[in-house]
Amino acid sequence: MSLLLEPSPTTIKEEKLYREMGLTDEEFAMIEKILGRLPNYTETGIFSVMWSEHCSYKNSKPVLKKFPTEGKHVLQGPGEGAGIIDIGDGLAVAFKIESHNHPSAIEPYQGAATGVGGIIRDVFSMGARPIALLNSLRFGELTSPRVKYLFEHVVAGIAGYGNCVGIPTVGGEVQFDPAYEGNPLVNAMCVGIIRHEDIQRGIASGVGNTVMYVGAKTGRDGIHGATFASEELTEQSEEKRPAVQVGDPFMEKLLLEACLEVVKSDALVGMQDMGAAGLTSSSAEMASKGGFGIEMNLDLVPQRETGMTPYEMMLSESQERMLLVVKQGREQEIYDLFAKYGLEAKAIGKVTDDKMLRLYFRGEVVAEIPVDALAKDAPVYFKPSKEPAYYREFQAMEPYIPDVANYEETLLALLAQPTIASKEWVYQQYDYMVRTNTVVAPGSDAAVVRIRGTNKALAMTTDCNSRYIYLDPETGGKIAVAEAARNVICSGAKPLAITDCLNFGNPEKPEIFWQLEKAVDGMSEACRALGTPVISGNVSLYNETNGEAIYPTPVVGMVGLVEDIQHITTQAFQQAGDLIYVIGEAKQEFGGSELQKLLEGRIFGKAPAINLEIEAKRQRELLAAIQAGVVASAHDIAEGGFAVALAECVMSADGLGAKVTVDGDMTAQLFSETQSRFIVSVRKEDRETFEQLVADAKLIGEVTNDGTLLVERAGGEAVIRLSVAQMRNVWKGAIPCLLKSKD
Repeated sequence: MSLLLEPSPTTIKEEKLYREMGLTDEEFAMIEKILGRLPNYTETGIFSVMWSEHCSYKNSKPVLKKFPTEGKHVLQGPGEGAGIIDIGDGLAVAFKIESHNHPSAIEPYQGAATGVGGIIRDVFSMGARPIALLNSLRFGELTSPRVKYLFEHVVAGIAGYGNCVGIPTVGGEVQFDPAYEGNPLVNAMCVGIIRHEDIQRGIASGVGNTVMYVGAKTGRDGIHGATFASEELTEQSEEKRPAVQVGDPFMEKLLLEACLEVVKSDALVGMQDMGAAGLTSSSAEMASKGGFGIEMNLDLVPQRETGMTPYEMMLSESQERMLLVVKQGREQEIYDLFAKYGLEAKAIGKVTDDKMLRLYFRGEVVAEIPVDALAKDAPVYFKPSKEPAYYREFQAMEPYIPDVANYEETLLALLAQPTIASKEWVYQQYDYMVRTNTVVAPGSDAAVVRIRGTNKALAMTTDCNSRYIYLDPETGGKIAVAEAARNVICSGAKPLAITDCLNFGNPEKPEIFWQLEKAVDGMSEACRALGTPVISGNVSLYNETNGEAIYPTPVVGMVGLVEDIQHITTQAFQQAGDLIYVIGEAKQEFGGSELQKLLEGRIFGKAPAINLEIEAKRQRELLAAIQAGVVASAHDIAEGGFAVALAECVMSADGLGAKVTVDGDMTAQLFSETQSRFIVSVRKEDRETFEQLVADAKLIGEVTNDGTLLVERAGGEAVIRLSVAQMRNVWKGAIPCLLKSKD
């Protein structure tokens, strides 16, 4: 649209064109009051993206305030590109997780690829070198042609971008459920290392300092991506395909290296990624955080398309772009630095003292807006909350007790469930060894990456069982944090902090908002109990298709510190003769379990209970035993229960088996998803020390060398006798088989 053809302010108001941009009547009236006049088309667009849920958190901010965000090791909490935690020796770890759900639903390859690109920029914009990528993915059932298409292309997009940019993709999770049929979830996490003195923040300060644009040219891709992410998916969403950006990982690699060099220069004042809402959010947020204003001449913005209007330039979400503020008179140093990497750096404006975002185009002022109105003073809503009828119904149910006749067949069927089955088909497409620091590759409880120049390593994981959260959001929220911590503990690391990606349905529905509130309550309580503050994150709401919401899915990304690489532990049994212990008793808890879904085709009832005091105690004791050198392997008991976890321990080993004896109700012992439980193997000579350190550990058997998993009752009757090779074939073959099958 030419500037001359843009609707007039009067037309925008009278024909309510602002509604198409996602603004309400009340919000448009607020804008009119703030400006003291009607906004023009460009200003209306700027307000619409900055006041979208994606940028402003207007519906979720009151809930997010419940999270614990401080701790003695926290160097940077929420509010910047990524959170930062001190790990000693002058080093820190920066990490964050973000969603790219809606773009991936309509253009899965580019949607996933640019999600990876964006999260990498969030981390290096802080001055940190990215060292690892993870992801958390949700899809419908793999029996649907569309789901197969989305799954294959999302994985290809993640691999295509991450592999090219030279950062290993070391871990993650993939779950499948009909709740995600229309609305997949694609959450990407990046972890980086930084020296304390290199920490950067996205602020604009110093009147007269230069605002500089660096990286790729601006095009028309991604316009209104932030508002697209803040509305439900419908049959018409395919028409939003132009809202999906296109990424260039080779440009990103150059930009990364240039930005990590520029943070060493004292000419740099602040730096921020042009992510959601592009040039608009980066300029307005940097100015608002710094307490200054910004003035830009849009004629100077590097453009790859002709005839772009101010509206298009400000709302474009073209990838691989950064906004810098540089000390006045030092511009040439920055030009020269970026030119060395073949990148263009261009001065497009300056910092002012009037707290206004002022835009010039062809010699005229085309926008003039108070920066605080766009950023920190954006509207905040306190949405109504209502307990859903289904929750009351589930809570009133008698406990679900499944009827299992054949334990061997049931175990094999569970190992073939796509959520439990091996994700090797996925991670084989990722380069997880690039830079050669990956110590524990995908497939164990958590990935582990060594920190060069030290004897330390970082363990990292993404976790969330959304079925539990659907059944009971508060309990499920606690479990999501606790399970992430268990995975980190089992790797020999002390949990440090979390980043979260809160994927929910439409918050304007009171029952959905209730899910969000309760899940955050549970997560917050677990974070306090386990000493893991929330240092960054993302909210992705409106994950609905034609009015049907996904399961509430607050994904937890957690990072832990391995103090000594000698402590690194995996789930694989190590040698025949080692003793096998289980920590924690099983109860008849099958609500939301893999067994319930397998047998009933749906989930219902109560989620498993969790006692955070017991959880914290068992985690402390197990970590102490690992650090004392008396644990050969450790694995948490999660989806599918004890039998699945035990099978994973032997399938991860080479040529080994296991013989264990279990008492009590066999279905509960084998398949219940009771929380706060672990399977641990210990060398015989370490038995006494281990039992002194871990109070709740119970000896149940030992590792064998016969390649068989044997589970017996107390009297010696075998209830499961399966070759490890047979289990491994079922477990590894499930996803490739489903992808190849004719529909």
